[in-house]
Amino acid sequence: MGAIAAGIAMAGAAIGGGVGDGIVISKMLEGMARQPELSGQLRINMFIGVGLVEAMPIIAFVVSLLVMNK
Repeated sequence: MGAIAAGIAMAGAAIGGGVGDGIVISKMLEGMARQPELSGQLRINMFIGVGLVEAMPIIAFVVSLLVMNK
């Protein structure tokens, strides 16, 4: 039962991380198209945003391992 719960949690986290990354990157590209002179600053902020979005699947992976081994 714990393995099923861990799999569901990881699937949700992976889907959420992919959607979040797509939104962050698409908005960064939209901002670069509108104001090319800010591309350096937008790129830095995009990397910070992607890092924060990617933290969630990593945390979900750790939690799923803890649930599975319980």
